[in-house]
Amino acid sequence: MSTLLELSGVSVTFDGFRAINNLSFQIGEPELRAVIGPNGAGKTTFMDIVTGKTRPDEGRMIWGDRSVSLLNMSEAQIARAGIGRKFQRPTVFEDQSVFDNLLVSLKKDRGPLAVLFYKPSAPDRDRVEELAEEIGLADHLTTQAGILSHGQKQWLEIGMLLAQEPRLLLVDEPAAGMSGPERDHTTELLREAAQTRAVVVVEHDMDFVRKLDCKVTVLHEGAVLAEGSLDHVTANQQVIDVYLGR
Repeated sequence: MSTLLELSGVSVTFDGFRAINNLSFQIGEPELRAVIGPNGAGKTTFMDIVTGKTRPDEGRMIWGDRSVSLLNMSEAQIARAGIGRKFQRPTVFEDQSVFDNLLVSLKKDRGPLAVLFYKPSAPDRDRVEELAEEIGLADHLTTQAGILSHGQKQWLEIGMLLAQEPRLLLVDEPAAGMSGPERDHTTELLREAAQTRAVVVVEHDMDFVRKLDCKVTVLHEGAVLAEGSLDHVTANQQVIDVYLGR
């Protein structure tokens, strides 16, 4: 498995508060990784840095086969390079159908003329149907996204990101607010996605992390505290102290 993303010595400070502190992190392709940690551990800032929303004060961020630096790239350039992010609250086009949400997300030439004269081709329609099958919404292609359940909206948004063919998918607390069966399906969906790309799941829910059955990175005070299987990290005394506040 080759390294897809590598952060080394990354720090970022907000108004004197060091949110990320000499962080080193790497993930391969394909790989599924869970990132856990108490509130304020730096999980959201970590995702902000990788997607270009926040600029680190120091450190290196190396991406892809050609080892390019993400530090000089804009958010849009980073997204085009193959890094997709799903926020905690689903953001879908509520008045559009599931089909149209997926269609508009396909990786395409987005120039003004291309958009103006775009007509979906047979391969585009096939790809949308394939994505709908993958996310469990094949029976809802004509359903307006606004009337989907919370879980279904989360799946649709994951499908919209997959439509862009990212090499790295960052997913923020996907299981929040879901029913048991929805959580099970979300686990399957993320595990399946990670067969062909890198997927990082930031999550609070330990039961959900256990179901993902993957390597876990524990963040604390903006740095990696422990890394390994869930059993390995939860047996670590420092992790126990941090989580239980001893």
